[in-house]
This record gives sequence, structure tokens and C-alpha cells, in this order.
Amino acid sequence: TMATLVQMARDIYPHDHVGDEYYVIAVKGYDTADTAEEIEAGVRMLDDAARGAGYANYLAAGWERDRVDILRHVEKSAFFQKIRGGLVTGLYNQKAVWPLFGYEGESYSKGGYINRGFDDITWI
Repeated sequence: TMATLVQMARDIYPHDHVGDEYYVIAVKGYDTADTAEEIEAGVRMLDDAARGAGYANYLAAGWERDRVDILRHVEKSAFFQKIRGGLVTGLYNQKAVWPLFGYEGESYSKGGYINRGFDDITWI
């Protein structure tokens, strides 16, 4: 289940320069007894969609574009929305990942952006 969630996370927010360890951290909160039934049902739904596309399961779809097509079949589900929504903060709020995007963090405590090179970012 965790391997599927990590791959799903990579397919929803793909960044080739971001290591798997950051995606693992982003989804590890779903590896609890409280969420197990819901998450396992969601992964079964994802695997069912993959089987409908001719694959043994979601992870067996070897090409990213094929997995994205599978995700499109489930994107309106509560499971997909929960994972996608959780990734926004689960992945991008990790301070260790910020340098990979050239993000220097919040600026309020440093006097704001206006007087400290707000225009030096290269990722926008």
C-alpha cells in the first residue's frame, strides 16, 4: 500500500529532482490503524482502475502517462482528493525540500521580500 501511495504521490506532483524519501514522508501519515481501511479501499479502487486499463495493478503500469490516465479515472473520488490535498502540505511544507525548488522559506521574520531581493528567485 505504501509503495502505491508513494508512486501515486510522484504521479500527482512529479518532480524528477525530488527523491522518494520526501514523498514517503508526505504519505507516511496515512500508514495508521485509523486510516488503514479507507486507504486500502482507495488503493484497491486504484488497482481496479489499473486492471481496467490492462495492468495487474497501479504499480504495474510502467509509464507515467499510463498511470496518470489511471489517476484520471479516480480523480473525483474522495480517496484521490484526500491524497492530493494532503500532498500539498505533506510534500511542500517539508523544509528539507525547499532548497530543491530554490525556495528560501518565509520572509516575514527577515524583514520581508521588498528589501532583500524578492526578484532573485528562479522558480517562478
